Amino acid sequence: MNITENDKQYVAGTYARFPIELVSGKGSVLKDSSGKEYIDLGSGIAVNIFGAADDEWKAAVEKQLSLLPHTSNLYYTEPCSTLAKLLCEKTGMKKVFFSNSGAEANECAIKTARRYAYNKFGDESHSGIITLKNSFHGRTIATLKATGQDGYHTHFGPFPDGFYYAEANNLESVKSIAEENGCIAVMMELVQGEGGVCNLDADFVKGVYDYAQQNDMLIIIDEVQTGNGRTGKLYSYMHYGFTPDIVTTAKGLGGGLPIGATMLGEKVKDVLIPGSHGSTFGGNPVCCAGACNILSRIDDKLLSEVNEKSKFIFDSLSGAEGVKSVSGMGLMIGVETEKSAKDIAAACMEKGVLVLTAKSKVRLLPALNIPADELKKGIEILKAVIAE
Repeated sequence: MNITENDKQYVAGTYARFPIELVSGKGSVLKDSSGKEYIDLGSGIAVNIFGAADDEWKAAVEKQLSLLPHTSNLYYTEPCSTLAKLLCEKTGMKKVFFSNSGAEANECAIKTARRYAYNKFGDESHSGIITLKNSFHGRTIATLKATGQDGYHTHFGPFPDGFYYAEANNLESVKSIAEENGCIAVMMELVQGEGGVCNLDADFVKGVYDYAQQNDMLIIIDEVQTGNGRTGKLYSYMHYGFTPDIVTTAKGLGGGLPIGATMLGEKVKDVLIPGSHGSTFGGNPVCCAGACNILSRIDDKLLSEVNEKSKFIFDSLSGAEGVKSVSGMGLMIGVETEKSAKDIAAACMEKGVLVLTAKSKVRLLPALNIPADELKKGIEILKAVIAE
């Protein structure tokens, strides 16, 4: 029985996998079981931000593996405290809760906002959370409900109450929902990734921030996919000129190992107290050691390169044959095409390039340090496939 047969027989059928078995990789080139090589323009859905088997990251992980792979959160460990310090120093946030995924980071954000509301009002009367239509915040029961897409609100009910969906880029929609439902927070992705790589307008974001400040509401920014240099700044909110109350991130932070982080600002830094939240594997020393290495290497030089590569992709694909539009920010890019995005992804795979999809768009999330020649070759192949 081969890998594919094993998988189909024994793994829960939650993924529509492409018909290749990846076995190894280095940087932005991956290899399948037949020996065929692929230029990777997806980086594990924005996870492998320095590519596969990065030497510096691997050394940091292996060093910690030989020291202490895991201990519970009843004890202090250096990688956890160092990573929290790095995150706070680079963002201006005050404290961090570590978990294992983006969904868990968002769960923590939701719990923190509701605990903040309870502390303020003494009951649950103002615990509503506004999210945006077309958003995506995770696959747990609560984060599914927080996701502003009706298609995710079936089959798994009953769902928790207290989530309301405003129109993206419509400030009046946010205001009216907040006033009608006693809401404590607005939760947003500044580039809606799974929703089709759609950027929020700067004026809308500023308006939401100003309204929240005036009404003592919290701003939660979901940086699970946009974070850790992906958009050309360390976190996407930095493009918009404000500091949120809560920031969540995951994916690229671990560079290939599972980690989530919920960063807490001044208003909420002391909301969580002993016993109010927890995670067995959150702050795992190996994952944190890998994340420390990743975060310490996202500097101005790298971010400048991200923006240069982004410009190259936008310039190459905007107005090209078969391309209807290009959206996104940094190296988080959506390409609206005349042909089916899924067909384009399959054809690119045949020609040795791995791309992703989001809604009806081709989605590009290459490693931040992808070599220029590999990026150019990959985009040329994609461009040719779109035009066929």
